[in-house]
Amino acid sequence: MDEKLSEVQAEMTSLDITRILECLPHRYPFLMIDRIINIRGDDSAVGIKNVTFNEPMFQGHFPGKPIFPGVLIIEGMAQTAGAVVVAHDAGGGKKNLVLMLTIDKAKFRKPAEPGDQIEYHMRKIQRRRTVGRYEGRAIVNGVVIAEAEIGAMIVEA
Repeated sequence: MDEKLSEVQAEMTSLDITRILECLPHRYPFLMIDRIINIRGDDSAVGIKNVTFNEPMFQGHFPGKPIFPGVLIIEGMAQTAGAVVVAHDAGGGKKNLVLMLTIDKAKFRKPAEPGDQIEYHMRKIQRRRTVGRYEGRAIVNGVVIAEAEIGAMIVEA
């Protein structure tokens, strides 16, 4: 591996919103992460989602008791893993897209509400060429609110 490339990958410890937008095709209102921190190669990372009351899903989910949809929590996990994989692979000059294949062992333990900051703690279970498996936990204030295993396929963009 090129020495300069390994230096760039070693230095990538976070992604701001500008870099996330370069890595993912998602846009408002379907982008479920605001920042990614604690990146360790493509092995693990923590995605951050600031849940705000003015997001469109709260108009109907649920009036009078806004709850961030569980399926969007899973999507945030997948986007975190996907952005990290794309950023990591881009160091080698590749531009990839990550497509969700499976969701396994999903559990929802507590709802997320406006004002919460969700941390998507993602860890690579395995990756073989174009298919990867990732373990995710969504955490608010130190409490696990959801967890799942996500399978994904990496394709050329």
